[in-house]
Amino acid sequence: MDVCAALADVGEFGPFFAIGTNPAEQVDPTWRPMTDLYTDPEPLRARIAHVRRVLDGDERVAASIAFQGMAARVLSAPLAVVVLHGMLPAVTAGALHWRVSVTGPWPLWLADPRGEVLPDDLGEAADRLTALLVTEHLGPLVAAVRAQVPISERLLWGNAASSVAAAKRLIGSSRPAAAERAAQVAAGVLARGPFAGAGERRPAVGADVGWTFQRRSCCLYYKVPGGGTCADCVLNLRAARSRG
Repeated sequence: MDVCAALADVGEFGPFFAIGTNPAEQVDPTWRPMTDLYTDPEPLRARIAHVRRVLDGDERVAASIAFQGMAARVLSAPLAVVVLHGMLPAVTAGALHWRVSVTGPWPLWLADPRGEVLPDDLGEAADRLTALLVTEHLGPLVAAVRAQVPISERLLWGNAASSVAAAKRLIGSSRPAAAERAAQVAAGVLARGPFAGAGERRPAVGADVGWTFQRRSCCLYYKVPGGGTCADCVLNLRAARSRG
């Protein structure tokens, strides 16, 4: 299976896993490389402002939630392709493109769809995937968001780690035969680089296979009017300890 077919396969999981590869998109001038999002402050500023209006929250909450959505967009499909097809798509910041969407997550399109077959060693696969995600996307995105809004770096990496765990869960529920492999690859990612220390793996509950992620920070969604805490939020753990 080539990288276009692999991305089309995992794209069936939902919009956060969708990366287009149709070469006909080349003629659309509204596509911009991800490098622009990380270096041009205006689109990111506008996105955070949009999220703030939608949530009716403050700037830090909007920056956190905007970051989490973008992080999930850039990491979910590569993780799924590694798990299901043993291939690392070359989703570099120069090749992967975005364009503005008024509703929902911004669409992504890969201008030069290439990939490489990974070794059977899942530790090495996790190394390669983590290096790609951190160097090309998540590291620059963390820096770009923090240049806009004074927000904790630890919080943002907690958001990214939570997105890895969420993607792992969805892959496993959609393809049960791959659930254990998804758990192993995702665990490898969460043990590496800036993901390490963002949370811990606990005994699996609910739909999780292998483990359930417990983060050590909070995305701040509880500050949104009518909002609450996510299942992996550190505030839930603190509340449970205070009751005990």
